[in-house]
Amino acid sequence: MHRQVYRLFGAGAATTLFFLGGFLHHTSFAKNKIAQPQPVAASARVSYEAETQLINIYKLIGAGRSRDALPLAQHLTQNFPNFQLGHLILGDLLLMQTKPVTQLGDLPVHLKKPGNALLLEELREESRQRMTSFQDRPPEGTIPSQVLGLSSQTKHVIAVDTERSRLYLLESTANGLKLVMDTYISVGKEGIGKYAEGDLKTPLGIYYLTAPIDPKLLAPLYGGGALPINYPNRYDQRLGRTGSGIWLHGTMPERFSRPVKATDGCVVLSNPDLQKLMSVVSTKTTPVIIASKLQWVRPEQLTGERLQFEAVMGEWRSAKNTGQLDRLRNFYTVDFRSYDTPFDAWWPRVQQELHQAQQQPFEWRNTTLLAWHPSSNEKTGNVMIITYDEAPPKRKQAVTKRQYWLQIGGQWKIFFEGVIS
Repeated sequence: MHRQVYRLFGAGAATTLFFLGGFLHHTSFAKNKIAQPQPVAASARVSYEAETQLINIYKLIGAGRSRDALPLAQHLTQNFPNFQLGHLILGDLLLMQTKPVTQLGDLPVHLKKPGNALLLEELREESRQRMTSFQDRPPEGTIPSQVLGLSSQTKHVIAVDTERSRLYLLESTANGLKLVMDTYISVGKEGIGKYAEGDLKTPLGIYYLTAPIDPKLLAPLYGGGALPINYPNRYDQRLGRTGSGIWLHGTMPERFSRPVKATDGCVVLSNPDLQKLMSVVSTKTTPVIIASKLQWVRPEQLTGERLQFEAVMGEWRSAKNTGQLDRLRNFYTVDFRSYDTPFDAWWPRVQQELHQAQQQPFEWRNTTLLAWHPSSNEKTGNVMIITYDEAPPKRKQAVTKRQYWLQIGGQWKIFFEGVIS
């Protein structure tokens, strides 16, 4: 057998070598070359295990143990028959049993067609993204830099790194946020930075899950279900961004995963991953961070930013609790809105509320504080998205509100405030 050694985990260009040659014509080898391994139990067939198996195969090939990798690849494709990338790897392993694989995508002449070339390039990119994310995992004990503080009501945070084609699910524990899921995703055909309806781009920003959509109501394209997000959020609307219907959703039955850029703007997961996500997250309280590249930091690195903003928020609360209307009014932008209500129509409600309170203290609980730092080309200030429970004086029932703050000329101003539940 020809023995080809790929240094997948070495430095430089060798880290991007993947095995493409036999993908489109491997099935003729399968019956004669490998004993059929037993598939794993159905309960174990989840996406992250599929990816773990794929990485183990890469490791064996990189160590020059392609023969040992063969049964693992066969196992992978049997348990995930719609995993095209798994079939690609198996095809190259089978081809290596009969001839040297001299170049990436070394297809016979009769298979060198434009459609095949496009498919192979898409699979190369998917494979590269999966391998890169494996080598560049978030350091233990770090969190996305957008998460300044979470209330006890927020059990999970979803963070999407579009540059790495990766979705991370973090769970709130007594010891802080813990990474519990890490999986490949696809984004818009035209990339990221959605601005207009139909631009085929995935939005960047901080969003919240809304009501899930029953899979029975969806076309097969969307796979096992959908988790819509509140795009365009209030910041998007302020900037004039349009469009709707941005979801986290699954894949069509014939595909385990989709190419890196393959959606109309949604974030797409494999169906097993989506089902796992839908089984644990709560709608309305789960933030979804979609960034071009996530910055992972230790929580203590965010202390300064959090304390600085909490001081500003404390001043706003003080003005409200003491009924200082002029001081309170100064915290709002001139173009403030509460849903469709402009400031001048909304402000009398605040005055009435403070009059009824008669300078008795409001109570604020369960505050979640998320920071969005726009890119330089957005030409706007930093944004804070605050979700909190507010209990007016003499009322036992609190309401949940959300505010959007914008940093303007070094000062923080509220441009949206509204009751969300």
